[in-house]
Amino acid sequence: MLVVVSDLHLGDGSTASSIPANAFHLFANRLRETAYFASFRSDGTYKPIESLDLLLMGDILDPLHSTLWLDTAPTAVGYTRPWTSFTSPLFSAKLAQTTQAIINENKESIEVLRRFATGETLTIPPANARGEPDHDSKERVQIKVHSYYMVGNHDWYYHLKGPAYDEIRKTLIDSLGLSNPVDNFPFDLNEYPELREILEGYKVFCRHGDYFDHFNFNPKEGRDYSALGDVFTMEVLNRYPVAVQQHFGDKLPKGLIDSLRRLTNVRPALATSLWVSGQLKRYVGDATLESELKKVWDDICEEFLQLPAVRAQDKPFVLDTVDAMEIAIKIAKGTSFETLNDLVLWIRNKVSDGERSFAEHALEEPAFINKTAKYIIYGHTHHHEVISLDSSGEPFEENDQIYFNSGTWHTYFDLAAKDPKQQKFVPYQTLTYLAFYKDGERAGRQFETWSGTYA
Repeated sequence: MLVVVSDLHLGDGSTASSIPANAFHLFANRLRETAYFASFRSDGTYKPIESLDLLLMGDILDPLHSTLWLDTAPTAVGYTRPWTSFTSPLFSAKLAQTTQAIINENKESIEVLRRFATGETLTIPPANARGEPDHDSKERVQIKVHSYYMVGNHDWYYHLKGPAYDEIRKTLIDSLGLSNPVDNFPFDLNEYPELREILEGYKVFCRHGDYFDHFNFNPKEGRDYSALGDVFTMEVLNRYPVAVQQHFGDKLPKGLIDSLRRLTNVRPALATSLWVSGQLKRYVGDATLESELKKVWDDICEEFLQLPAVRAQDKPFVLDTVDAMEIAIKIAKGTSFETLNDLVLWIRNKVSDGERSFAEHALEEPAFINKTAKYIIYGHTHHHEVISLDSSGEPFEENDQIYFNSGTWHTYFDLAAKDPKQQKFVPYQTLTYLAFYKDGERAGRQFETWSGTYA
């Protein structure tokens, strides 16, 4: 039995909050239940599975959404960001600090994952002589979980090579109960043949999916390199609440700063400005102060455009992502949040509000083309999907191929559909996981997916 999750985005609490620990306890209960039913075989007998494989498929920890990186200014000695040289001891030290802060912030959640590896958490009844579950037995079968970590665009730092990063990976292995070797948290399955072989046993191919998103992955430089999305997240989304607090000090209510830290949890992403102005109306209600807060936003966006890491990705004589962002920022500069909100709502009504699907890329995967994989799995978009790719024409045929997106575990503040101009948001949590079976597990079932939303 194989279970796949991705995009947990566990943070250190300095920006948006992680999904609460009760999500992990819920997952443990569901995993125990799934393991129990997986022990019913296609011949009708009950035979407890001995172990299961759990793939953590990228963006599990989120060092990017941390303000700890902002303790030095661009002109200061010791300036360190995700796009500065990772060979510097300052870089590995900052990553180690941020990683430990995330572990501390999510201690209870991470402990749930660690206990999987010991066999303490997942226990099911043994089988009796008739091949049935023996619910009356005091004994329980302990199911050991083999957990594997792949990286995405928010935790790609754990892919970096060298002794300093081996130490950080060892910390994660010990904390999460991982089966990875200390020098291998892969981005591509070809980097970890043993894991690739395990997944092939389930006819599964996985990648995080940021590979197809050039805002968050630089195809020229590869995964051991920061992308433009890192810079925007760090220097605009992470920095804005910090800059507001530094600029206005104790003049603003604490609730406002806390709400601004939730920027990265706002959905859809286009509604960011609506969230900011809505929080200003809720906590401040002063047009002059709102104008001053908008100026802080404008100044941060302008400084972002001038950063060397951004300018380096601006290709001459080509209209690229940097140019598009520059145009958008220039248009927004000097306008009020109210005017910006009107523009955002107009764009939102003209453009599809759904998340972009990566299913088209699955059709180009060698594992799909040569049919070594029945199931192609990506994460990254946070949009859970099940899309049929190819079929022989017969129901449940062995050669059927399907694309899955593993969704996310996330707290969201979703813009209410009724009169979006009122800037009302509904908070909730989402949790998705995928399960795949082999050798007659789950009474011969091939897979199942579960995606839940709760508040």
